[in-house]
Amino acid sequence: MNLFGTIRAPRELIFGSGQRHALGRIASTLGKRALLITDMRLAADADFLAMVEALKEAGLAVRVDSSTLPDVPVESAVTSAADARDFTPDLVIGIGGGSCLDMAKCVAILLTHGGKPQDYYGEHNVPGPVMPLIAIPTTAGTGSEVTPVAVLSDAERSLKVGISSPYLVPTVSICDPDLTLTCPTGLTAIAGADALTHAIEAFTAIRRDPVPGIAQDRVFVGKNALSDHFALRAISLLWQGLEGACKDGTDRAAREKVMMGATLAGLAFGVAGTAAAHAIQYPVGALTHTAHGLGVACLMPYVMNWNAPVIQSELQDIALAAGLSHGDEVIPALTALFETIGIPPTLRELGLPEDRIDWVAEQSCGITRLIQNNPRPLPLPDMRHLVAAAYVGDRTALNR
Repeated sequence: MNLFGTIRAPRELIFGSGQRHALGRIASTLGKRALLITDMRLAADADFLAMVEALKEAGLAVRVDSSTLPDVPVESAVTSAADARDFTPDLVIGIGGGSCLDMAKCVAILLTHGGKPQDYYGEHNVPGPVMPLIAIPTTAGTGSEVTPVAVLSDAERSLKVGISSPYLVPTVSICDPDLTLTCPTGLTAIAGADALTHAIEAFTAIRRDPVPGIAQDRVFVGKNALSDHFALRAISLLWQGLEGACKDGTDRAAREKVMMGATLAGLAFGVAGTAAAHAIQYPVGALTHTAHGLGVACLMPYVMNWNAPVIQSELQDIALAAGLSHGDEVIPALTALFETIGIPPTLRELGLPEDRIDWVAEQSCGITRLIQNNPRPLPLPDMRHLVAAAYVGDRTALNR
């Protein structure tokens, strides 16, 4: 057996209650002029304002950019980078949900290398390291605090697009679950379901031949021994904590499990990659204007049903991680968990028009970097069958 593994992670990853208070000391070792990227709501938050003061007390000059919008329109990143140039930052700090962290990554690229975001779409198109970047998540879902990915919305393409490069892994990540205590129930559910989907897709991704250089040629190499380790632990933590965090946002133990699960899921998919559920969500999200986490979680049970013939061993491992007896219980249990926390069970309930099923299937097949990562092939006729099943809510139609 060729025991192959690879992982990419921040130079320093700090997790724990109250760890945000170390920001000033950490930032002072990385730069002197800090550009803080956040959104308008968080810019007025007491915890955020305290972090700003801590940076100033540590001797840093600080500018706050609170212009982050959901899904990060490309133009907004261009504007933010242009507006920051007169400040000449030497450190970027992203504080907020996934959009804020992705915005910080993109701004760091533009400030370091110039150009426009479109220059960096795809894999390995960032030419070198970006300026130091600190990521502080306030939601538990995207894993952007540890991943090599920034996702943007491009109106010209009518889809979300990704910039994927190892240079986008933040220099330091501070994951303080206390920052998620005020996260609303709906957002907690959407973000946590996104994280669980990340972990499952990373763990069930295709396993490629680990030829030397694969981790340099590909950002996403497929499942491997190290990504599996993080993915299974993430599944265990999220399965234990997600329902509790949604029911009682003040449950600190549940919040800790969900945030650590989301971060570990990010470490897993940051090298293994995601697959069909994410590919289908891109066109579905463009049509329905619904949250990314809702779409991938809605799709995940159907994708797992399709993949089931080739992931029996993985399903058994997931069952053990989730405290279930057998792999056959995983998909029904996941479906029930998502239903309990309010994830729509079908694409119809998500708002997808029935007459756009074919378009979604065609667009999904075109996202080859994700479709090629799926453990079972999905040519267009099968993709249409899968999307149609997810539209009407018939998982049994995929049991063939």
